[in-house]
Amino acid sequence: MIELINSGVYLINGKEIIVDDADAPSKLAQKGVTVTKEQARKGTISSGILASHNQSKDDNLMLKFDSLTSHDITYVGIIQTARASGMDKFPIPYVLTNCHNSLCAVGGTINQDDHVFALSAAKKYGGIYVPPHFAVIHSFNREMMAGCGKMILGSDSHTRYGALGTMAVGEGGGELAKQLVGKTYDMSAPGIIGVFLEGELGKGVGPQDAALVIIGAVFKNGFVKNKAMEFIGPGVAALPVDFRNGIDVMTTETACWSSIWVTDDKVKTYLKERGRESDYKELKPSGAAYYDGLIKVDLSKIEPCIALPFHPSNVYTIRDLQKNAKDILAKTEEENKGTGLNLNLGLKFHDGGVWAEQAVIAGCSGGIFSNIMAASDILKGSSIGSGNFTMSVYPESQPTFLELVKNGAVETFMKAGVLVREAFCGPCFGAGDTPANNELSIRHVTRNFMNREGSKPNDGQIASVALMDARSIAATALNGGKITSALDINVKYGKYKFFFDKNLYEKRVYNGTGKPKAAEELIFGPNIKDWPKMPPLADNLLLKVVSFITDPVTTTDELIPSGETSSYRSNPLKLAEFTLSRKDPEYVKRAKAVQECRKDSEFSGLIEKIKLIGGCSEIDIDKIGIGSAIFARKPGDGSAREQAASCQRVLGAGANFALEYATKRYRSNLINWGILPFLVTDENSFKLNNFIFFPGIKSAITEKNETITGYVLGDTVTEIKAALGELTDAERRILIDGCLINYYSHN
Repeated sequence: MIELINSGVYLINGKEIIVDDADAPSKLAQKGVTVTKEQARKGTISSGILASHNQSKDDNLMLKFDSLTSHDITYVGIIQTARASGMDKFPIPYVLTNCHNSLCAVGGTINQDDHVFALSAAKKYGGIYVPPHFAVIHSFNREMMAGCGKMILGSDSHTRYGALGTMAVGEGGGELAKQLVGKTYDMSAPGIIGVFLEGELGKGVGPQDAALVIIGAVFKNGFVKNKAMEFIGPGVAALPVDFRNGIDVMTTETACWSSIWVTDDKVKTYLKERGRESDYKELKPSGAAYYDGLIKVDLSKIEPCIALPFHPSNVYTIRDLQKNAKDILAKTEEENKGTGLNLNLGLKFHDGGVWAEQAVIAGCSGGIFSNIMAASDILKGSSIGSGNFTMSVYPESQPTFLELVKNGAVETFMKAGVLVREAFCGPCFGAGDTPANNELSIRHVTRNFMNREGSKPNDGQIASVALMDARSIAATALNGGKITSALDINVKYGKYKFFFDKNLYEKRVYNGTGKPKAAEELIFGPNIKDWPKMPPLADNLLLKVVSFITDPVTTTDELIPSGETSSYRSNPLKLAEFTLSRKDPEYVKRAKAVQECRKDSEFSGLIEKIKLIGGCSEIDIDKIGIGSAIFARKPGDGSAREQAASCQRVLGAGANFALEYATKRYRSNLINWGILPFLVTDENSFKLNNFIFFPGIKSAITEKNETITGYVLGDTVTEIKAALGELTDAERRILIDGCLINYYSHN
């Protein structure tokens, strides 16, 4: 089904694979291939798009994007950062959607206040404003913004439009703010991994099944981490564009940096139907293209799958789950023992199967037209019953919803007892359809991390989410909640043509691109606050470890919870109170205390220890900066939300210590907020409440030291080594200035 080739490969004429081994030169010669490996590297689709957007002359990319996009739990902070950095208009199209905080009101008017702010900003700076409930962020961008050869930067981790020929990247808000003030997105050229598709998906097998199989094969081993995934091979042509979009948006869960697909007449038709035929061009690798690795996928061998809690990579076939339910559920519970929670998954196995209490099809992955129509075909003339099992469907956009109304799918769902709702991302991030305690929810959404469905484990509320494709979700609903593969039912799937009504957007979406109105006033609700002042980096730095996390991976949901806290993301001080609240509830208290430690009697003892360090005997106490720090083995998996870093900074964070960072975007967020992203190799050097001193830290960064010496101030003073990893000159300056806003005010 899947084969990983962990070495370079040549792709000849888009079809033939030649592994880069000792026999490669002779095989290439037999094919008449004379290009060098470096020339063949430039033959990938990814390399061509990156080169066309690169402002530098070497492999250190300095990218400018064609458009930007944000939703209503990120755009306020981004615009506030850009305003403070000197922005007076949006230099490129910027889409502001309202699909996250449109239903989860917490604390009065604050969600709608953000929407009013966004519309005023779109008018003042020349942006695009999509009203609440009209479209989820990625659906609107697929329908109206993506185009072949373009690049789009979004402040949501699932910013992926590769199936439409667009390299899209999900990043923290700081990177969008850079684009808004005319700067570039800087990184080393990524590795490029080919995803060679062959065969065809069988009846009842959907895009989520294919996506989960790929995620399961490559996430845990880091095969595509921070790389670009390029979908190629004859199997692409057999996939409808809807299926390609559904697979593509899930590539975020592989930990890749971006994605791109070959394009064809199906993509051309998709764009033409949306009035954007001019955005089409054929994209394909050159006659000889070189990839840094290859994932071979035989689509014909994929069958319906389920990703059990708490990651999309925890994948089993539904057939295997049905056969070995007791063992698989016990294994999942064992894997999550470290959470201290009893998932009670074993209770879901009874009466000859595994049972769920809830089903949801939603958002940019599940709410796609073809997924919903397939689910409608399965449930036609049936009922989900009057028991505890419930089901909701959220179409991805108003144009999709309209088609479902016109062709009768909405009526089918309503008669089956299924609720049909407006476009909303809540079920993806914990603000919609929260199950009851100990319930299992099966969802065609992007992610199933802990408490993504809205439960609060620290309060004893625990629910679990498993990911499935819409087809098998509908089959399960047909059986009253008993987990069922779509292959196990007899259904005739219809063939439905999608008619896109652009008038829905033209009547309600505000498009001020290129037409800023400088005299327009921004409208601030009482919850919208400016960023507090951030201090620059001191010459010397004293850190206290106020949270010590030894989980294999720490997600951004754990660093700053999603769900109801999202409503406070326009208020940095208030949101910061929730930092690590579901992982380490004492973190906020400890972090605040560090800011007062100069007043403690302990501080003079720390200074005496510092003066015993070589070269520090005459150190100026006033030139010692003080900050809190977190140790985590691998932090930052998941969302692009910059608040996972900015909330730490608001509370006085100076650094993170990690064995590695789960994603580039989280590390970028740390840098943009002036938090040193230290890499260490020995976690035994760190303990909760350790003080660690870094003399000459500013000089070490300026002089580009590969390793930086610090000292743990325990009963004895112990030397440690840390590194900051690869940094651009601008990133070094941002860290020294204390944050991105300071950097722009100084430069």
